[in-house]
Amino acid sequence: MKKIFALIAFLLAAPVMAADLGDDGLHKPDWLRTTFKDMAEDLAEANTEGKRLLVIFEQRGCIYCTKMHEEIFPLPEITKIIEENYFVVQMNLFGDEEVIDLDGTSMSEKDMAVRWGVVFTPTMMFMPETVDATKTLAQNAVVTMPGAFGKHTTAALLNFVLEKGYEGDEHFQKYLARKMKEAS
Repeated sequence: MKKIFALIAFLLAAPVMAADLGDDGLHKPDWLRTTFKDMAEDLAEANTEGKRLLVIFEQRGCIYCTKMHEEIFPLPEITKIIEENYFVVQMNLFGDEEVIDLDGTSMSEKDMAVRWGVVFTPTMMFMPETVDATKTLAQNAVVTMPGAFGKHTTAALLNFVLEKGYEGDEHFQKYLARKMKEAS
């Protein structure tokens, strides 16, 4: 009888929306794009679709990535923002796939992570519509956000980029506080 209760408790504690994992151990939601990881081409395709390029670094076994993919990204309001407005390219922090930076430099995902200063997963890097092709993707990013966040912060971040809040003088933290106050 104790085993039955333990099994029921385990099943109830399991995440409601388990995200599919790829062969690389990374989560694979439907909104991820499979590309050649040529950042200039990805940016051009995003622009053609009227979307913003978002590069997200993750790694196998990352508990914070799992939190985002099981608790935050599947929320209908978050999924809708991503699907309608973002062209998302996933990078593996320790991956070997070739990446071509905006300036033409080619190296593995793990080496590009070092070049771009990515030290934590998940890290989301948001691109403007137009970039300086003599600079790296990281140098062109309008917002870089390392870490896992709750639904309100994530939604605010996605909207902050869409609204080009980074062009104004309101820091994201102030924007988030204002949006939270408006929602209450």
